Amino acid sequence: MRMLKYVVKRLLMLIPVIIGVTLLIYVVMSLAPGNPAELILGSDATQEAIAAKEAELGLNEPVLLRYGKYMLNVLRGDFGRSWYNGYNVIDEFMSRVPNTIILGLLSVSLSIVVGIPFGILAAVRQNGVIDYATLVVAMLFASMPAFWFGLMAQIFFCIQLGLLPAVGADSLVHFIMPAITLSGGSIAGMVRLTRTSMLEVIKLDYVRTARAKGASERRIISRHVLRNGLLPVVTSVGSHLAVIVGGAIVTESVFSIPGTGSLMINAVKIRDVPVVMGVIIIIAVFVGCVNLLVDLLYAVIDPRVKLG
Repeated sequence: MRMLKYVVKRLLMLIPVIIGVTLLIYVVMSLAPGNPAELILGSDATQEAIAAKEAELGLNEPVLLRYGKYMLNVLRGDFGRSWYNGYNVIDEFMSRVPNTIILGLLSVSLSIVVGIPFGILAAVRQNGVIDYATLVVAMLFASMPAFWFGLMAQIFFCIQLGLLPAVGADSLVHFIMPAITLSGGSIAGMVRLTRTSMLEVIKLDYVRTARAKGASERRIISRHVLRNGLLPVVTSVGSHLAVIVGGAIVTESVFSIPGTGSLMINAVKIRDVPVVMGVIIIIAVFVGCVNLLVDLLYAVIDPRVKLG
């Protein structure tokens, strides 16, 4: 019952967050230079046509009034239609989100499978060859910009060696190289975070007590150190997944993947307000739910965490 109240409370807290984020974005988009009606009709449009288009889009009304009408439509399940292409915003988003989810899940899985074990290994072998080598490789991946790493990988593995497709999202194979590119920086962060967290726990008194009682090193790491050192790592994984589903703009652009990131950036360029607002609302709800899930996992991993 207590956990249910906590979940309901956190979900209700999403309401002011969504209102604040969407209001800020709507005002900024409305006050940005340029006339959306003129962008839609082109530079050759007459003033009468532009004025008619403004009236059709409601651009001649106050910003707050337009925002209020839009949010009322959202409450009815109507996220509007694109000002430029006429497609339904929610339908277009749902057609693109599977590509982004596949890319995000593959990237997060690579980060977990590679980053956490190497972070644990670096902590266990602190100040050894493995520790230093792991940190050097992690710093190398962290320092490479995603667009540069993606282009280099695309040229070498896809074009020169022909091992993987260079662009598109027609099959799961098309997501391998983008996922590797996207996970490069997060793997580096995961290695360093896991190593730091593990080293902090290893120095605690109960770990020394377990060693004094004759527990094996493997048991100490798996039963005591790892579980108690996972909380920061869980936070990092949740944040990484939320950001990726929000749109891996650079990676999707480099590998021409039709995902939510490319949808968002294209809509911002042409000031397609309904598309931008619809994507922002959905992403805000998703990020809030991911953060809630992370908090609930805290209680599973560490019973000392109280859901107050």
